[in-house]
Amino acid sequence: MRVVTWNLWWRFGPWEARQKAILAELRDLRPDIVGLQEVWAADGENQAEWLAAELGMHWAWAPSPAPERWRRRIGDPTVDIGNAVLSRWPVVAQRTLRLPAPSDVDDGRLALYTRLATPSYDIPFFTTHLTSALHASAVRCRQVTALAEFVGENRGDTPFPTIVTGDFNAWPDSDEIRLFGGYRTAPVVPGQVFFDAWQYADPHAPSATWDRENPYVAAGLEPSVRIDYVHVGPPGTGGLGHVRGVRRAGDGPVDGVWPSDHAAVVADLGDGPMP
Repeated sequence: MRVVTWNLWWRFGPWEARQKAILAELRDLRPDIVGLQEVWAADGENQAEWLAAELGMHWAWAPSPAPERWRRRIGDPTVDIGNAVLSRWPVVAQRTLRLPAPSDVDDGRLALYTRLATPSYDIPFFTTHLTSALHASAVRCRQVTALAEFVGENRGDTPFPTIVTGDFNAWPDSDEIRLFGGYRTAPVVPGQVFFDAWQYADPHAPSATWDRENPYVAAGLEPSVRIDYVHVGPPGTGGLGHVRGVRRAGDGPVDGVWPSDHAAVVADLGDGPMP
């Protein structure tokens, strides 16, 4: 089972050309489930709906309740932004959580829960987008606390481990990632832990998803770092849902166009008992 998380950079930059590059990359990846952040909707069109139709997938969408700051950045008051899920299997339930944030950094960040019905079991799948302010680790700690509680309330009883994807805007050794994982410090929800899938990666593989090699990133002064994650609960019986491999994708131009300012993370999970 292939899981992808990707921040699509909303309608920044050459978004129309980028959209074609995003679709081309996803077609090559052939994912089963995709968690998306910074997805746009405008004039009756929805980027997630369009991608799902092109890829033959089901979809779910959660618009930000406070998109005003985003709209001011591009000078268009009509475009919505949100999180989305694409799935090979039907979406049989969904809920949205607005993440807590003080007014100075609150721009309507969300967590989206979906329950995906495979023929063998349901999969509890979440995608989220935490605040990006560099100084806001304490805010992100509040957000992952709310996220972990939201996951605990909705994960349900299913043999497949919970998957939580997204742009956490946090370095791998940060307080917020340690807190959400729940095994390097006390978990928010007793007994609820998540493994960072990248721990299964080739240690020599490039890992930065916010990468100065990307021209959209290079203009800034921030260092390259991994801030996008696929988190997976402990494997089920027989190794169900275990991480078989993980890598970056979308980390180069497609027909001369970089798809996004973020690279994607691709994790392959076991969908049956280990041999």
